[in-house]
Amino acid sequence: MYVTTFYSFKGGVGRSMALANAAVELAKRGRRVLTVDFDLEAPGLDTFAVLRPRDDVPGIIDFVHEYLDSNRAPDARRFLTRSPDIGERGGELWIMSSGAQQASYAADFNQIDWAELYDKRDGYLLFEDLKAQWQQAIDPDYVLIDSRTGHTDTGGICTRQLPDAVAILFFPNEQNLRGLTKVVNDIRSESREPPREPIELHFIMSNIPDLDDEDEILENKIQQFRSQLAMSQEPRIVHRYDSLSLLNQAVFTLDRPKSRLAREYCSVVDELVGRNLEDRDGALEYIERTDRAWRSGRETYESPSTLKKLRRIQDAHSGDGEVLFKLGRLRGRQPRYARSLDRGDARAVASPDHRVKPAASLFDQAIESGYDAPEVYLERARLRSRDNDPLGAGEDALRALRANGVPLTLIWDALSLVRSDRSEDAASSPPVMALGVDDRFSLATGLQGSPDEIAVSKSILEHILGDPTASEADRARARGQLARRFLAIGECREAAKLLRHADHGITDIDLAFEALFDFGMAAWGARGTIMPAPFARFVEIYGDIFGSDPALESEQAPEYLLCMAVACSATGDTTAATRFATRAREAVDDYEFSCWRYCEVPANEFKEDVREIQAWIDGDTTRVPRFMRGSSEARTPA
Repeated sequence: MYVTTFYSFKGGVGRSMALANAAVELAKRGRRVLTVDFDLEAPGLDTFAVLRPRDDVPGIIDFVHEYLDSNRAPDARRFLTRSPDIGERGGELWIMSSGAQQASYAADFNQIDWAELYDKRDGYLLFEDLKAQWQQAIDPDYVLIDSRTGHTDTGGICTRQLPDAVAILFFPNEQNLRGLTKVVNDIRSESREPPREPIELHFIMSNIPDLDDEDEILENKIQQFRSQLAMSQEPRIVHRYDSLSLLNQAVFTLDRPKSRLAREYCSVVDELVGRNLEDRDGALEYIERTDRAWRSGRETYESPSTLKKLRRIQDAHSGDGEVLFKLGRLRGRQPRYARSLDRGDARAVASPDHRVKPAASLFDQAIESGYDAPEVYLERARLRSRDNDPLGAGEDALRALRANGVPLTLIWDALSLVRSDRSEDAASSPPVMALGVDDRFSLATGLQGSPDEIAVSKSILEHILGDPTASEADRARARGQLARRFLAIGECREAAKLLRHADHGITDIDLAFEALFDFGMAAWGARGTIMPAPFARFVEIYGDIFGSDPALESEQAPEYLLCMAVACSATGDTTAATRFATRAREAVDDYEFSCWRYCEVPANEFKEDVREIQAWIDGDTTRVPRFMRGSSEARTPA
């Protein structure tokens, strides 16, 4: 139950109108909403047709009088009435009016001594009991209280005792600023016992003319209010709206939902929901906001207030798989320092109230709750891979691949985590097989880092070769990439077979540009000696394509520069080979394909390969490509 008071220091800003529209919109979104008219001197919620009790039921004034007469809190259910259903999402709208609108209403109100009620008759406990009865009777998601303007006897009940949040509506003039400064300070200084959180404040500028602000009058007023009231963000704005429907007190979110005014009221609702951690949408939004704040550095990982709120989300949504999954994903992105919270590290917040479960536990709980989306398995797979559990990571990756409609980016991430002994299961999984040849080829070419990735890529390419829908051009490029995968695992003869497919003999060098180099490397590995012809042809074509201008050469990718270094050396041009090797080493700054291993490697390993190649260029015949040394040795530095 999230209690929000709608308050304004001065009238004329549409406070009750905003509450009525917010209440209806929340009900349309499937929430159970209770509206309470605490503007006892000038009640008005019941003037909106949708908030008008069907019978003249008693309200707040009558509730207090019965208590004063009997010294016992009445049964609140007698003071509540339900509005007809609104929308199609199962929401409910309940009303607790200010009181039965009888001739004696004013006298009944004036008879209540609010100071005596609190000082001598336990008024504080009375309204705490009423709040508990709201929870027990209808278990509302939201309670929206309409509060009297100005400083009143009942103002503290509405703005400091009962609410979790206060929506402050104001017109940005000096009179409102002066009055609101004290009210806001009083709310912020309210002492609240744990586990209750400080009261959230929502600032809403209302009845603002929709005019050009050429002289920055409004902008200056906004900055003045933000500074003096210590607003953390820009206030929401509800513009003045000229419509005769206002005379009939139409609820725009119900009667005219596409109007600008309805959209602005909906933005107010978005603000309320986004700050309510017990609301599913609010919890998800808070997780996203926290993720953005952590990524941008605006907030630290170990902030006690944030960790406490995340714990509240965890407890409030313990059966909601999606919330638990996104909370787990957020936790999994924390650095290991922050994850020391899970072990009770002395540097962490000491209170267990602040501790959030480890990401793995949250993923497990999400799955147990029935949330079996592929994302949750993939996130758990990443976590297990990071925690040195490749077997568990691979199995979770395969679970993600058993789903239908998996996005291409997710498929790639999952494939990169599958172990080599399950490569065929991954390659034949429904989401992979549902892709077209081009997409599968792109996946395969992107997987060339680890031995496991190479195995999965190899299986995908073999499926393309066996696909009757694949064109001959598709098969040709699949053969070329498959040959590279065979080279990566040291199967040089298999690679050579693929490259001399169909009309190409072992001495035929009429191959595509990249295949020429691969063919030369495969022949070297298969025979144990270098066959210069394919390398010479590769150098010739490279020169035709990229020219011999040093400036043009320096712009080439490190992969091609390294291939040229090897090809030039294989044809006896060691000077050019050294030049290309040097440029390749200088150009690399991230992961790059290395022809010395036939896989992608980080920059430091690429540079190590360049050093080995340079030693080979200089005449060290013991230096041979790593992939020729056997599949296990090919992946480790010499």
